[in-house]
Amino acid sequence: MLKSCLYCGKIHSKGYVCAKKPKRVYKITDIDKFRWSKAWQKKREWIKQRDNYLCQMCLRRLHKTLKQYNYDDLEVHHIVSINEDWDKRLNDDNLITLCSYHHKMAEQGEISREELLNIVKEQEQKVKR
Repeated sequence: MLKSCLYCGKIHSKGYVCAKKPKRVYKITDIDKFRWSKAWQKKREWIKQRDNYLCQMCLRRLHKTLKQYNYDDLEVHHIVSINEDWDKRLNDDNLITLCSYHHKMAEQGEISREELLNIVKEQEQKVKR
């Protein structure tokens, strides 16, 4: 089967890779390296453990929670983003466990930083007891 090429305008057989097709350039940033680091993997696991493997928003029935004890699709959220303050990337008091729904809301600013920081402070006090 022959197809017209989007890159050179000629006709090639299906599956042919045209030399004019631009090559993808992958740029690995410091943030990408951090996200795959052992330090982040260990910290992420510790934060989930601290938060009892539960979304902290769902647990408190905040922001349109559907089920209180939500342990599905958990992610660890940086309250102050890595782009804003690189030095806080591994601080326990800047990290919280959220489900993907609440994580998206937090990223979009629908959940305030103050609210998230108060919950983290509460969690940190529970651990220190």
